[in-house]
Amino acid sequence: MTGNNFTEVTFLILSGFANHPETDSQLNTPMYFFLRNLAFIDIFHSSAVTTKALGNFQSKQKTISFIGCFQMCFVVGLVCSECFLLGSMAYGLCVAICNPLLCSVITSQKVCNCLGAMPYTVGFTSSLMSICVISSLAFGDTSINHLFCDTTALLALSCVDTFSTEVEIFVLAGFTLLSSLFIIIITYIVNVSAILKIKSVSGRQKTFSTCASQLMGVTIFYGSLVFTYLQPDNTPSLTQAQVASVFYTAVIPMLNPLIYILRNKYVKSALLRAIQRRHSA
Repeated sequence: MTGNNFTEVTFLILSGFANHPETDSQLNTPMYFFLRNLAFIDIFHSSAVTTKALGNFQSKQKTISFIGCFQMCFVVGLVCSECFLLGSMAYGLCVAICNPLLCSVITSQKVCNCLGAMPYTVGFTSSLMSICVISSLAFGDTSINHLFCDTTALLALSCVDTFSTEVEIFVLAGFTLLSSLFIIIITYIVNVSAILKIKSVSGRQKTFSTCASQLMGVTIFYGSLVFTYLQPDNTPSLTQAQVASVFYTAVIPMLNPLIYILRNKYVKSALLRAIQRRHSA
């Protein structure tokens, strides 16, 4: 509108947190770089599954296109990526515990970028190979007894012998899970050994608490994945696979902020300071 001291408004400015663009220096560490990637993965793969599941609860037509079903294998790629990202996080934690003074040198930004890109590369390569294997099958049924188009559910729909396919999926899943789990186990053994050498009792308790909370999240995540995928014959356990899939697609993403973020004193103090600055502005 023009005239009468009015001007036409063509855009608005979203100031948001622009008045406080600074980031707490304690959060500019390799561990929080990995946590940002973990949050990214959790948000995408949990929303991709839960939104479709909730939509099916409210809709009478519970369908998904064949192409859309294989697009849901994007979730598998993210889950595989999270496996190796947890390995990168375990390595970062190991460096922070064993060489705290050299942590910034050993895990430089370039190293962090490599450790951050590697999980996505390996994870989506493994997922793409799984898609290629499953897409070669012939399907006789159209009813998927699952929350999303998981490999276990798609194998159950096949009207041909899936033994060789199951073996290939088993090998791919085994490589993804066991290789990343091996990295985590080795790093946590080194962590425990380093913790036991700490002379201060309070220091040992503080460091062990950090390791124990992360180890709990890793145990739940890997436990559900191993139960779902590392079985040569997946068809009889399809109902159990549904329950396990709820853990790694919905429950784990909700627990991760509690395990990695809200129990962290640096995050809580940074959040408190940001709120205080916001109120005082």
